Amino acid sequence: MRIAIENGRVIDPANQVDLQASLYIAGGRVLALGAKPEGFEADRVIDASGQIVCPGFVDMSTHLREPGQEHKATIVSETKAAVSAGFTTLCCTPSTAPVIDTPAVANLIQERAQLAGNCTVLPIGSLTKGLAGESLSEMGALQEAGCLAVSNVDRAIKSTLVLRRAMEYAATYDLLVIIRPEDQGLSEGGFVHEGAVSARLGLPGIPDIAETTAVAQALELIRHTGVRAHFGQLSSLKAARMVARAQHEGVPVSADVSAHQLFLSELDISGYNAQCNVRPPLRTESDREGLRAAVAEGVIGAICSDHQPHEVDAKLDVFQSTEPGIAGLETVLPLLLKLVDEGILSLNEALARMTAGPASILGFECGQLNRGSPADVTIFDPKKQWQVGDASWLSAGRNNPFIGQTATGQVTLTLRSGQIVFDRNS
Repeated sequence: MRIAIENGRVIDPANQVDLQASLYIAGGRVLALGAKPEGFEADRVIDASGQIVCPGFVDMSTHLREPGQEHKATIVSETKAAVSAGFTTLCCTPSTAPVIDTPAVANLIQERAQLAGNCTVLPIGSLTKGLAGESLSEMGALQEAGCLAVSNVDRAIKSTLVLRRAMEYAATYDLLVIIRPEDQGLSEGGFVHEGAVSARLGLPGIPDIAETTAVAQALELIRHTGVRAHFGQLSSLKAARMVARAQHEGVPVSADVSAHQLFLSELDISGYNAQCNVRPPLRTESDREGLRAAVAEGVIGAICSDHQPHEVDAKLDVFQSTEPGIAGLETVLPLLLKLVDEGILSLNEALARMTAGPASILGFECGQLNRGSPADVTIFDPKKQWQVGDASWLSAGRNNPFIGQTATGQVTLTLRSGQIVFDRNS
């Protein structure tokens, strides 16, 4: 299909583009920006007046639940939710059942995503077999099966020696190692940030040193092995500062933060609000402000959803017995635009953290509107107001602390490789 997107404000952070222009698409790829190519006749003309046209969003941490936990969500349901929120590329965490530690599972997930036909799903391979933290997975085979990165998610690594060997192995294949930093010994038995709020509520806490200790250890191993590494879902100011220092020294390390960590804090769990039970936990307001600053400075180069859909019952128990996680895909854009409204980021910077930033970290051809690049495009109305959790909500999980609130900013149309995969008006 040949498509012309007219009258929109085109923002492409990767190429420092921000102008009122038309975008032309043919053969599933970007054909031109600005002047209409000679002889081009559009099969469909899309009027994007008053809207933003940008590269499709890229999410570095999505729990798709399939295979193994289809009672929570499926690849079909969550990729539908993703494209309705402007995401065209998702990184699927390896915590499926079975875990992504063989090419067969990686291929299965990609095949099911292709059948769903919504967005591109990039499986993240397991760093260790079964995520057990004891023996290394076959990373070379996982890379051949389409895994651009490996991770042990939030599961413990048996020893620093195992982590070192894993990094060395990954480095030989130039695989990105994604680390969710948490010292299991320091966090064991905890549910929320250790501090005044946890003491008042009588809930076992997880201190920020559980994160900073793990970051410090990993950074030394990264320096030693030279592996490309990425810290996922940072939650503390101290950890962000440590990453900033390492980057200044030339250590090949990047980081992301979950969108909800930029708006919520430990205060939001008051009243034992299970919707705010997340891992890593919501920390202090100072941590939240520090994370915002790190995003603004570019120390944190990507903002992710850390999407974790749950069935209703998973959040209906005493706080300690509920399952952590937020179904966050559909609220990322409004939160992003709120950062812009509050003066934390410019619109270009905010979109960069969702497009060019994660694409660059992954080394994947997406997140840009170069001529000839895949036509993954998101069009959104930055002023459209809607109620979180209304009839437009598509995720199978409704575990989101912003449910019922009024959000500003909504996707109207999403294209993946030149095909319209979501149209709010259809």
